[in-house]
Amino acid sequence: MSDEPLLQLGIPKKGSPARRPPWMRVKVRETDGYREVSRLVKELNLHTVCEEARCPNIWECWGEHRTATFMIMGDICTRACRYCDVTSGKPKPLDPEEPRNIARAVKHMGLRHAVITSVDRDDLEDFGAGHWAATIEAIREESPECTVEVLTPDFGGDWGQLERVLDARPHIFSHNTETVSRLHPRMRSKGDYRRTMEVLRRAHDYRSAPGVSMSTKTGIILGLGETIDEVLVAMDDLREVQCDVLTMGQYLNPTHRHAVIDRFYEPEEFQTLKEEGLLRGFKHVESGPLVRSSYHAHEHVAKEDAGD
Repeated sequence: MSDEPLLQLGIPKKGSPARRPPWMRVKVRETDGYREVSRLVKELNLHTVCEEARCPNIWECWGEHRTATFMIMGDICTRACRYCDVTSGKPKPLDPEEPRNIARAVKHMGLRHAVITSVDRDDLEDFGAGHWAATIEAIREESPECTVEVLTPDFGGDWGQLERVLDARPHIFSHNTETVSRLHPRMRSKGDYRRTMEVLRRAHDYRSAPGVSMSTKTGIILGLGETIDEVLVAMDDLREVQCDVLTMGQYLNPTHRHAVIDRFYEPEEFQTLKEEGLLRGFKHVESGPLVRSSYHAHEHVAKEDAGD
């Protein structure tokens, strides 16, 4: 690993963040492709994290790539993480038609790679694992050539429920780290840094069995008050559990009620962190101001298939 120092962090901003820099501004591009995906989502009564989390890449993903990250098990989460814009409260009962509706949307859009995530459902006995498995299986039935990426919660540390999802054989298993160890107790409602690492470690152990082919993936949000050294430690921890793919993007507070932006990272800093990740052995690193967990996810699968 290089001994060269990383780019200077600068003085952390306290309270209200400075005006967003030019590289954080996104043009609205409401194309025909965007409108078609939007219509389909509404017709099938689906939820997407693209909308719920106010993703800045929605115009590109929906309009240019015709990709969407579907969010299952409703749009109300049982947790209240300080950086997340998904509504927290008492969720509604699961929609038994949702797995099939997700599969229909994937087929109608002609997706070669589908990304599924969910709210946390700590109110359910199985934390929603059965619904997760049903969704993966429905997509396989409707679109057998489509690869499936899942971005799951931690299932409350119930490893039997995690295994139910892994048994459905997603092509990419993702569970987000979100932030560094020190900030976890303050930022993640009911989350636990060590549990996050254990989820990824168990996913790696599962895919180590003969006949199982699966990549593992995680994401880190930058700008919550972490230091560069803490990010590098998190990278080391993730490589210790054999995580393959890492995404890193700029935190943007959804409202004034959420955690404030500690600072904006420069594009050059994201590039430096990408290089540090690759030096540590990650197969792929997506690192940039507007990067989110599923950004260019289809390209990761393409690179894996090509043996990159």
